Order: sequence, then C-alpha cells, then structure tokens
Amino acid sequence: MPKKLIETFSVEWLQILDEDGNCDEELRPSLDNEQVKKLYEWMVLARTFDDKAFKLQREGRLGTYASILGQEAAQIGSAYALRPTDWMFPAFREPGASFVRGLPMRMILQYWAGDERGSQIPEGLNDFPITIPVATQIPIAVGVALAAKAKGDAIAALAFMGDGATSKGDFHEGLNFAGVFSAPVVFVCQNNQWAISVPLRRQTAAKTLAQKAVAYGFPGVQVDGNDVFAVYRATREALDRARAGMGPTLIECLTYRLGDHTTADDASRYRSGEEVERWKKKDPIDRLRKYMEKGGLWDKSRDQALRSQAKEKVESAVHEVESFPAPDAVDMFRFTYQDLPVDLREQMDGFLNANGRRGLRE
Repeated sequence: MPKKLIETFSVEWLQILDEDGNCDEELRPSLDNEQVKKLYEWMVLARTFDDKAFKLQREGRLGTYASILGQEAAQIGSAYALRPTDWMFPAFREPGASFVRGLPMRMILQYWAGDERGSQIPEGLNDFPITIPVATQIPIAVGVALAAKAKGDAIAALAFMGDGATSKGDFHEGLNFAGVFSAPVVFVCQNNQWAISVPLRRQTAAKTLAQKAVAYGFPGVQVDGNDVFAVYRATREALDRARAGMGPTLIECLTYRLGDHTTADDASRYRSGEEVERWKKKDPIDRLRKYMEKGGLWDKSRDQALRSQAKEKVESAVHEVESFPAPDAVDMFRFTYQDLPVDLREQMDGFLNANGRRGLRE
C-alpha cells in the first residue's frame, strides 16, 4: 500500500521592530503615539523595579528574587493586549505584566519578602497570584477559560510560562485539554533560552517551542520576544481569536534572560559572557527608544525625566511596604484550613497562650 502524507504544519515567525529601531510599518499594530510611549514607560518602570528588587535582596530586605532583565517586551506587550475582563495567570517572573494589569507594586515586594499578603489579589482584578511550582498555573488557566466559555462570557485567559515549563506534564495536559475543548486561552511562553542551567537544546529536539501546539490541534507562533510590537500584535490577535470561540493559541516569545535565574543562582557557571553580550545588543527597551527617537516622539531629556519618575515610584513602593505592620503569625493557622485539624488547633492554642492572647481562637 503506498504511503501518503496525512498532515503538514508550519510555524510563523513575527518581527516588526528590529534591533536598530527600524519598523515594518505594514505590520505595525494600530497603536497611537501615546500608546507607544506607554509601552515604553511600562518597560522602563519594570526594569527600574527589577534593579531595585535585586539590590534589596542583596541588602537582606527581600528573599530570593527572580529577575526579569531583558524580558520586559515579552511581558508588557502581551499584558497590554488584555482587557480588564480577561484573566491573567503569571508564573514567577512577570512583575512587569502585573504592573500593566494594575497590581500594586508593594504587593510584588511583599511577596518576595515572604509576606503572603502579597498574594491577596485586590477585588476586581482578574489575576491569579504568583505561581512558583513550574507550569502548575497552566491547567488552572484552562479551567477558568472553560468556565467562562460555559457561562457564555466573552473573555479569554492568558497564562505565562518559561521555556522550562514546556518540559512539564502540566504543560502538555493543559494544552491537550485546551485543544480538545477549544478553550478561550492564550499561552505565552517566554523562551529565555535557559531553564535554570539547562539550555533549550537539552530540553527539546524540536526546532521551535511554538510547534508543540500543533500536536494539540491549535496554532503556535514564534515572535521576537524583544520586539514589543510583535508581542502585542500576536497576543492581541490570539486573544481576539479566543474570544471569538476559535480556541487556544501558543505564542513563543524568543527572548533572553540577561540576569541569573534568581538571586540564588550564578549563571556564569553554565553560560558564556559572549552569549550574554550578544543578547544585550537585542535589548527590548533600547530598540523601542530608537524607534521613537527616529520618529520624533522621544528625546534624551524626556528619557531622563521618565527614569527619574520611575525611580520615585519604586522608592515610594519600597517605603510603603516597609512601613506596613508585620503580619500576624496566627494567620498561618487561620487561613490554611477551613476547619483546623486537632494537632494544628493545639499548636495555635499554644502559640496564643504563650503570647497572652487566650481570648482569640479564630
């Protein structure tokens, strides 16, 4: 019996803004000048926050922190495409996206300082809190998307992940389920080339991560993750597609983690300085600034003023979070179980008695 070709596939690549700030105007998304400036402002704020958070950790004022240096466009471009009614599911390297969504900066600082009040998302903000276990946010995002579909809500869910997440079972189960049930969900993978110390070539033999979507029956696209225009356009189109009932999309944002995996890591032990320097030339903030300068939208004085304002915002948030009263230690008992097991109730009673708080039991 002769062989026959059952299926073929292709993966689109999208770049609109190159490293020198040159733009393909035919592909440029429909953003006015003020929106372009806003994208730049968000990216500068995210990097300013990142720099301060790193310093706070080194001073012992934060716990372990995961830097976003170099990945600002992948976060800002995708989050900017969301509507307030959409749901966002971050991993642990998306503070820039959270700022766009309106999460108070002090909550990100609280989280990394070990204060769980940083996970108490404000009412009305359709975001889930930071997720540390790799890829576990993916099936949850699919479930929320399916619930919205069942209710007839014209919304979409967006789940962030890193390239390392694509090697986890939660990724494959989540994408398979989303494909089968045509869930209105968009998966944004920030492929920063390294899953801690494991390079991408040791994770997959596939040429792209985007093509993994094909196995689950929906499109995958690879974009220049340091090009905020490309990220925004691809995400907006995927969200529109999801809300229209056409199912999920996987977007692979090809970017680079310029810093260490976290402040508990030393990336110089497993990657070369030459590699880092090559990617610094692709800096997402520099290329958008060059584009705006070429178009007369930006100049050095505006840039200096913006960076000064960003520092003031970050310092204000640091002061706010460090002025907060310490959390009540008994909260670890109050908010873990609906009904405390006997052994934990005994521990709570012992703690309360030892601190002269016998009257408090719930």
